[in-house]
Amino acid sequence: MLTTVVSTTAVNAVSSATTTAAGAISMTTPMGLSEYGVLAVIGLIAFLSAKEILSACSKWNSNINCMLNMSILPLLFSFAAIVIYKVAEII
Repeated sequence: MLTTVVSTTAVNAVSSATTTAAGAISMTTPMGLSEYGVLAVIGLIAFLSAKEILSACSKWNSNINCMLNMSILPLLFSFAAIVIYKVAEII
């Protein structure tokens, strides 16, 4: 049992050393926004459009208003962060 654990550990050590020697592994992440920021903007537009359309409907009530506001507010903060970052990137 002990020899199996030792041999497995040795094989793992050799394979990880080989992997590291074969190619450089970067431990840094690039600064910037994710490419999924566009989805947040599209979601914000969709929720704002839905709120505008549903507010004219006869079924409009405070529960629908609250639900849409809870969806819109985080997306609005994300949109503001995206705009600020893009402007700072240009400057």
